[in-house]
Amino acid sequence: MTSQFQTPASHGTPVRDKDPALWCAVIAAAFFFLVLHRLGIPSKPMFDEIHYLPAARRLIDLTSRLNPEHPLVGKQLIAWSMQLVGDTPFGWRFPSAVMGGLGLWAMVRAMWWSSLSRSATILFGLLLATDFIWFMMARIALLDMAMAGFMALAIWQWALAWRNPTAKVSRARGHLLLAGVFMGISLGAKWNGALLLPLPGLVFALNRWQALRGRRTGLLWASRDAGPVPGVSLLEAAVWLGVVPVIVYFTTFLPAFFYEKQPMTVGALWHWQSYMLELQDSVKKPHTYMSVWWEWVANIRAIWFLYEEVDGAQRGVLMIGNPFTMLAGLPALLFCAWDGFRGKKLHLLVFAAYVLLVGFWAINGKPVQFYYHYMLASCFLLAALALVLGEWWDLGLRWPTKVTLVLSFGLFIGFYPILSAGELPRKDSYRDYTWLDTWK
Repeated sequence: MTSQFQTPASHGTPVRDKDPALWCAVIAAAFFFLVLHRLGIPSKPMFDEIHYLPAARRLIDLTSRLNPEHPLVGKQLIAWSMQLVGDTPFGWRFPSAVMGGLGLWAMVRAMWWSSLSRSATILFGLLLATDFIWFMMARIALLDMAMAGFMALAIWQWALAWRNPTAKVSRARGHLLLAGVFMGISLGAKWNGALLLPLPGLVFALNRWQALRGRRTGLLWASRDAGPVPGVSLLEAAVWLGVVPVIVYFTTFLPAFFYEKQPMTVGALWHWQSYMLELQDSVKKPHTYMSVWWEWVANIRAIWFLYEEVDGAQRGVLMIGNPFTMLAGLPALLFCAWDGFRGKKLHLLVFAAYVLLVGFWAINGKPVQFYYHYMLASCFLLAALALVLGEWWDLGLRWPTKVTLVLSFGLFIGFYPILSAGELPRKDSYRDYTWLDTWK
């Protein structure tokens, strides 16, 4: 999986592998078309679609607020799809499908530009496509895939800015700007990715400090002649990665200014943020499928998005992670932590992002939490697994990768009917898939 050495223009970084751009595109396209299969089934709302579909319709007619505890981007995408594709089950879920395919592609491109490892990049794409979580969230009209998809685009642009393959400052500046724009849109879909927003700026500041340490130069915030993005000062980076996301986020509330009843005002915009937080924390009634962080990590608490006779057959959608990769990724995280403390910055960053995302929910006071809150964290879990397996593959130790791919794909194929609302042979077919009592 390697080719001759190439040298990108930025930082003189040796590139041992050929860019797997075609692999990235094929994996994302195959995933997208598989998501489209049976996308209109069930032909009625499932799980929390009952909240977001009416809210999207309100954004079409702009009569009044509905579902005010969440920002607007995810609901606006559903509304636009209802207008362009149709107010049908396929139309409801099409935006999540698009963001799922686009987000998967962006994630693997981010892996390439951050690692320059062809093996890790291809493995990451295959593992993410078969991890169950990304697939199911791409097939339901919730807000989470819009949040995750735009965050994936932001991470891709962030990695491109750091790598800057053209060595043009204007290109790097553009990538930083787009990273900020996508972060703002992601936050405008749902707040779950908020913890990742400070990371690019903090890493930029740390990299710049490390690059200038021991050098006689100007102020840290004004210097431009050092990494991670030569030509861009820390102050300028703070604009692209700090100010721009905030401006874009508040801009996403623009439709609310045109409600017939209780339209948004500039003065009320800041107060509305605290009101949204109050609404989210006010949900305290226990839910059948509520769970906590350690149950997500252990992959032991599932959610039934659907299980009933609908569209002429018994059907179900079981929200759970891939039983193998969700657990195999845990020791890989420890390997990444070990390698990170020995100097591999990407490995340490992947480990830190996972700990940050899981740790937030561990200490968060939100009374009712669900397994799909683990979606972003699970991406970094799989990134860790791909990095470790990719290194072993390149060193000639290939059987762990082969076993992982066989099990990941085998389990995905085996669970596919219960992931995609397929026809089930019996009313109690759920017993074939619920290996643990906590999955029932």
